[in-house]
Amino acid sequence: MDKKVIFAVAGSGKTSEIINRLNAGKRAILITYTENNYKHLRNKVMEKFGHMPSHISVMTYFSFLHGFCYRPLLQQKMRTKGLYLKLPAESVTRARDKMSHYRHASGRLYYNRLAKFLDQTKSYGDVINRLERFYDQIFIDEVQDFAANDFNFLMALCPAKTEMLLVGDFYQHTFDTSRDGNINCSLHKDIVKYEKRFTTAGYKVDKETLKASWRCGTTVCDFIRENLKIEIYPTNERHTGIIKIHDQTFADFVRSDNNTVKLFYDTHHRYECHSNNWGACKGLDHYEDVCIILSKTQWQQYENGQLYKMKPRTKNKLYVACTRARGKIYFAPEHLFAAHMKN
Repeated sequence: MDKKVIFAVAGSGKTSEIINRLNAGKRAILITYTENNYKHLRNKVMEKFGHMPSHISVMTYFSFLHGFCYRPLLQQKMRTKGLYLKLPAESVTRARDKMSHYRHASGRLYYNRLAKFLDQTKSYGDVINRLERFYDQIFIDEVQDFAANDFNFLMALCPAKTEMLLVGDFYQHTFDTSRDGNINCSLHKDIVKYEKRFTTAGYKVDKETLKASWRCGTTVCDFIRENLKIEIYPTNERHTGIIKIHDQTFADFVRSDNNTVKLFYDTHHRYECHSNNWGACKGLDHYEDVCIILSKTQWQQYENGQLYKMKPRTKNKLYVACTRARGKIYFAPEHLFAAHMKN
């Protein structure tokens, strides 16, 4: 069975690659982490078939992990009550050989250790058997967000006798499915070592199929390569613009233009305008022009051509923000929007 991971760039058609492989003759499951991507995938499936086919399932990762993998195998035996969506206390972390390492006092399982619990109970083989029984194809979207025990779980699924396709963009790693101490804590620090984890597990690495962006034009791709040091190229030659906003009048004009989304690092809800956060807009594909708002320190880095020196997670979020643009990108310092903060 074909086992492949495709490393893509933003806007290269990751969703289309998955949807194009679906057909009426194969039972398939599509798994992703974020709610945005879940809704996006489900809508695309319905666009292709005109309805939601009974032989195709779309799930968020933890719905799949708990509902498909854990509950049919262990729920009755363990008598748990769902997932506990907070990290365990440090005292619980030290309880390595006790059930309290995996289950909160409320009877709910710690979400970040459910994949590990399946391993601890030697259930991986049973999970693989269930996948082989119900599905011919397994698709994992946004694979770069899988971390800690969840990444180990994906690697353990490779022996399944089903077609498996994992798709993601290393530099769009802005979220983690979960964290658990130092488990895979350095997973995303080195792309070469990251790729090797997949090949070691048995996946074939493909860096050619989705190496060019349909969404981002030449100007945007050139800017990203020069300023963020991330390799991305356009599918077609298309020039737009990178525009620096210096004065209040121009900032007010862009702020009031609902055709241009304003992207803030993490506080967009505080501003009276059409907006979103850098990382939260991942998976969204309907923007034309975007205005990226930078803090004082970030603006200095931008002015000095040193955006690539941002912390990796921050730089990845900025990469996500930049690659939402089909058209122009405006850059503005945060203080020019301060007058429009909500009380």
